Amino acid sequence: MLYTGVTSDLKKRVGQHKDKEFQGFTSRYNVDKLVYFKAFIHAKDAIAEEKRIKAGSRVQKIKLVRSKNRQWEDLATNL
Repeated sequence: MLYTGVTSDLKKRVGQHKDKEFQGFTSRYNVDKLVYFKAFIHAKDAIAEEKRIKAGSRVQKIKLVRSKNRQWEDLATNL
């Protein structure tokens, strides 16, 4: 499963997903690995990118991850 979201505190949000603090998609499907992220200065730009990614196909999302993280490593360890 792939999850796309926006946050102002990536380290905190990843921790919440890993600790399954909230009921929902990520806890239901055990999504707790950060495989791609992109930083933005303005929230509106991050939200626009989130919408663009969500509108894409699964194949497009996989290509996006592989373009930056070929091995699908958990990038949260470096935050």
